[in-house]
Amino acid sequence: MSCDTQGVGIQVSDLGWGPDAARFLIRDVSFALKAGDRLAIIGPNGAGKTTLLRCLYRNLMPREGQVHIEGEDIWQMQARRVAQKVGVVLQEMPADFPFNVRDVVMMGRIPWRTGLSGWTAEDRDQVDHALEHLRLADMGKRQFSTLSGGEKQRVLVARALAQQPQIIILDEPTNHLDIRHQLEILDLLGRLKLTIITTLHDINLATDFATHVGLMNAGSLTAFGDPKSVLTEKLLSRTFGVTANHRADDHGRLSGFTFSLAAS
Repeated sequence: MSCDTQGVGIQVSDLGWGPDAARFLIRDVSFALKAGDRLAIIGPNGAGKTTLLRCLYRNLMPREGQVHIEGEDIWQMQARRVAQKVGVVLQEMPADFPFNVRDVVMMGRIPWRTGLSGWTAEDRDQVDHALEHLRLADMGKRQFSTLSGGEKQRVLVARALAQQPQIIILDEPTNHLDIRHQLEILDLLGRLKLTIITTLHDINLATDFATHVGLMNAGSLTAFGDPKSVLTEKLLSRTFGVTANHRADDHGRLSGFTFSLAAS
């Protein structure tokens, strides 16, 4: 799959990873994003979405291909430099950090610390900015364990934002959240003006949020492009093994998808 590399913030080229050379969980994955793009990765369970993300934030070293940020291979960069450029919010939410909200967000400044030095004025300013941006300024002293699921998710996004990254990678950020908090977290992410790469289960949320969509199936990126061109009845039906129908509102405008089991 060809990529336009002009002005690329992140470029993924022929990426492949598996537990051994005989078994790949993802293979031949290629795409490119410019600064400020928002990519939603969609696919059935076991398609390789989380494995792909782990390769993008330098958790798994590819067996094939490369990941470049601003033209530099992330495996030729120090891990600390990658952490300064890429913030990560994982699906596995910690149940009980023994810290308050401000302490959790301050952890995002660790990649910028030098030796055993204490927190700087810059660190505190970036944490203040992240707390304010995620609407958490009045919750800084609350214990993380006392927060709701939506509040905890906002804190973890704030921690990633405090890293001052150019890219934020999220694995199912709306998982286990009610509809209101799903919409809220995606609205807040959309306001960050950073390059965002996230996996999402909800097709309709992805339609509204993403500038680009990648469909994954059986370890391959089967389609990549703007939501209108990728999120079609034909491609979604084939990817998920269902019948996808694009519904229309009262004025005949397409407004989302409904799904039913494919006829056997």
